[in-house]
Amino acid sequence: MNRLFGAGKPKAPKPTLNDAIASTELRVGSVGAKIKKLDGELIRCRDQMSKMRDGPGKNTVKQKALRILKQKKMYEDQRDQLTQQSFNMETTVFATENISNTMSTIQAMQDANKALKKQYKNIDIDKIYDIQDEMADLVEQANEVQELMGRSYNVPDDLDEQDLEAELDALGDDLGFEENDVPSYLNNQEPELPDLLPDAPDGAISNQPVPDKPTEAQASAEPAVRM
Repeated sequence: MNRLFGAGKPKAPKPTLNDAIASTELRVGSVGAKIKKLDGELIRCRDQMSKMRDGPGKNTVKQKALRILKQKKMYEDQRDQLTQQSFNMETTVFATENISNTMSTIQAMQDANKALKKQYKNIDIDKIYDIQDEMADLVEQANEVQELMGRSYNVPDDLDEQDLEAELDALGDDLGFEENDVPSYLNNQEPELPDLLPDAPDGAISNQPVPDKPTEAQASAEPAVRM
């Protein structure tokens, strides 16, 4: 069929708002360039009029300047309209993007809600309470075991603390110690050692002559004399 009648032309994609905004911005730029050109012509007309005397020539230049000014006003109106159109389309794009983001957020929240419900189906609240109660009982039992292990043996439980303090106060009187009496083994002072060596007489050591060291010949002759 395509060979007989030919294939249809592919349809052009529909223009989007972003495409329309870009086209409008190009038109605004083109109109702005025309306005700038007319401003230059108005400046030249003004300079010519400032140098001319009143008469037909000056009136001709004046009429030309008025036509240029009207044309400039027309282009300025077009520029303002195009700028407003571009602003409206940008506002529409912004609103569309906000709606799209909102829908995406809602969809994500719904998916999360479904996932939470699915997870909570596997959780038994009563079982959690039972686990907490069992943990509390185990901790209490552990504390009881520690208390039992920390008890002291052969110590009566009915001892009065006041009686113990009174007995402690009377303990010093029974032993016969006074406040200033300190046993010798608790005294940190070092005992004085007795001087067992007699004192040397004055000048006894310094006045005695020091014997000379024997020579090698004397040292070798001493054994022969002893023989």
